[in-house]
Amino acid sequence: MSTATQTNLGDKELMENILMLEKGVCDLFMHGTIESPTEDVHKAFCTALNSSLAMQDTIYERMAEKGWYPTEQADQSKIDGVKQKFSAQMSN
Repeated sequence: MSTATQTNLGDKELMENILMLEKGVCDLFMHGTIESPTEDVHKAFCTALNSSLAMQDTIYERMAEKGWYPTEQADQSKIDGVKQKFSAQMSN
């Protein structure tokens, strides 16, 4: 295996770890926001959450640019089925 391939695999794994850690941070800040006892604490957690969400988005974009986080286009019939399911639930 070439050095370039080894570096790329290491970079990919590093980015995956950073993304997972950032998702965990977002989860903690979200719970802090929800559970905040005062408005000041709520605002502090909310600000931190928004910053972490932006960072998570940036990490995802970089990974997607490199092909490390491929996504698939959802089938329109599946989207329509989910919409119908939730529309029916909301009308009950």
